[in-house]
Amino acid sequence: MRGIVCEEAGKFVYREDLPEPALNKGEAIVRIQRIGICGTDLHAYQGNQPYFNYPRVLGHELAGTIEALDENSYGLSVGDQVSIIPYIHCGECIACRSGKTNCCVSMKVFGVHIDGGMRERIAVPISHLIKTEGLTLDQAAMLEPLAIGAHAVRRSGLKAGETALVIGAGPIGLGIMALAKALGAKVIAMDVNEERLKHCRSWAKVNDTVNAQSKPKERISFITKGEFPSVVFDATGNARSMTGAFELASHGGRIVFVGLVKDEITFDDPEFHKRELTLMGSRNATKEDFDHVLRAILEGHMDISRYVTHGSAFGNMISEFDAWLKPESKVIKAVVTLED
Repeated sequence: MRGIVCEEAGKFVYREDLPEPALNKGEAIVRIQRIGICGTDLHAYQGNQPYFNYPRVLGHELAGTIEALDENSYGLSVGDQVSIIPYIHCGECIACRSGKTNCCVSMKVFGVHIDGGMRERIAVPISHLIKTEGLTLDQAAMLEPLAIGAHAVRRSGLKAGETALVIGAGPIGLGIMALAKALGAKVIAMDVNEERLKHCRSWAKVNDTVNAQSKPKERISFITKGEFPSVVFDATGNARSMTGAFELASHGGRIVFVGLVKDEITFDDPEFHKRELTLMGSRNATKEDFDHVLRAILEGHMDISRYVTHGSAFGNMISEFDAWLKPESKVIKAVVTLED
C-alpha cells in the first residue's frame, strides 16, 4: 500500500510497502481520496508539535469512500462517501462519560498519537464516520478543521447580537468567524497580515478587522464603543497573543483558547477578577460539531472553494510541502488528492 511517512523532523519518505489495514469488529476500511494539511502536520514536520513521536503517518483531515465495513446501525454502506472523525476516545473515562469525548483522558488522534490517513486505506471505527452525501470530496475533508471552530463557538456560548473577536486568521480562525457570523454575532477579525484580514472580510464577511501591530486595544475599544467583545477567541497558538487576549474582553466576558502552545500563559489576576472573566480551553470537536459544519456548508455559509487555496497530487506532495511552509506561498489550506 502506498503512503507517506514522516520519518523524523524535516523528512518525508514515500513508500509502497505499508501494510494493509485489517477489518476488525465495529470498523470500516476507508479508501482515502483527500487529505487536508493542518497546522499540526506542518508543526510535526518542523519538529515543534507537542505530544508527538516519530516515525508517523500524518493526516487527520480526511475524506474518502467506504470499501468494506462490519455490520452497523449507522446506516452506512460500502461505497458511501465519508469524512472521518479522527479523535479516538476510550468511552470510559470521566470526560467520555460526560459526553466530552473531544478531551478523552486517553485520546488518540490520527496522524498525531497513532498513524493517520496519508496512505491509501485506513481502518476507522464506524462510529467515527460522517456520511457526506451532497458534499464534494474537498468539502468533506474540511469538516474536521471547521468542526474545531464550531466546537469553540458552541463552547463559548456565543449568542446572536453579541460581539466576538477572533484573533488569528488561519484556517481555524476563519472557520470560527464564518460560524459566528452564521449564528448572528458581530465579528471582529484580528491578525498581523493585512492580506489575511482582507480575506476575512471577503470570505467570512466579518464586520471589522484589526491589525494586531497597530494599537489593537485602542482600535477594538473604538469599534465596540469602549465595551470590548463579550467573547474573545484566540486561534493563534502564540503565547504573546494569548496573554494579550485578557486585555481585550469585556467585563463579564469569555476568553476561549483554541490554539495550542507549548508554553505557560500568565495574566494579571486583579484585572481578571475585576472583569469576572471566564477562561476556557477548546480542544478538538465532537460528532455534533461535524454535523453542524456539514449543515452550514450545505446551507451556503462557507465557500470551501475559496477556503482551500493550494493543492497537490499525492505523488507530488513531498516536493511541494516545503513551499507551503513559506509565508510568501500564502497558503490558507492545502489539500492533497489521492486517486486510484
